[in-house]
Amino acid sequence: MNIVDIVASLIAVILIFVPHEFAHAYVADKCGDATARMNGRLTLNPIKHIDPFGFILCVFAGFGWAKPVPVNPANFRRYRSGMFFTAIAGVTVNLIFAFFAYPIYLCILNYAYYANHSYFLQHAFVGALVEISYRTFFYVYAYGLCIAFFNLLPLFPLDGFRVVESLTRQVNPVRRFLRNYGYYILIILVLESFLCTVISEHTNLWYADYFDILGYLQYFAVEIVGYPMRALWNLIIKPEVWLNLYYIF
Repeated sequence: MNIVDIVASLIAVILIFVPHEFAHAYVADKCGDATARMNGRLTLNPIKHIDPFGFILCVFAGFGWAKPVPVNPANFRRYRSGMFFTAIAGVTVNLIFAFFAYPIYLCILNYAYYANHSYFLQHAFVGALVEISYRTFFYVYAYGLCIAFFNLLPLFPLDGFRVVESLTRQVNPVRRFLRNYGYYILIILVLESFLCTVISEHTNLWYADYFDILGYLQYFAVEIVGYPMRALWNLIIKPEVWLNLYYIF
């Protein structure tokens, strides 16, 4: 990663994690639990939400986490609905941000960067700012999808486990297993993904990528789930698509 990629990734991760955690706090507060507000988490201040290790991991690996928002389910007016909506609030915001970040990326790339590329070659600083801008919005799109589906894994302490909590009873054996061992499974998945990436990039064992479980999750999020988003915005924004349709018909 060059300096432009790193700066764009840092900004993108902030734009992903901060609204994600704020959404958890906001929905929990609206459902009757003021714990997050009393702990200063009902804010868009990045310092309150960023977990250093999860932040750096997301910048360089495409998945990570922020500081969990404190929630006391006993305060919810309706336990199940409060748990469910609070759990999916962050993921929902990530998907919304990804949906609108992609067209902004396309507009900057096509109508600012490519259209004025010769100018930017002569004015490197301005060109770098524009490049950081379009890369930032692309990473908000790509990382946002990855983080959303990573958080939907039903492993404690991710949002997916909170969804499981809202839909099952406390005595449910699967729920108890995910609660007791989910964190360890999560650490194993992260380490396994990191090792597969290192091995495939720095050795001749390129097929190590086939064993990257979280890599498959990233591919599913960006390439499969993200495809309808890209197809829609590519059709709307790229002028050559309209020209091709005009010549066809």
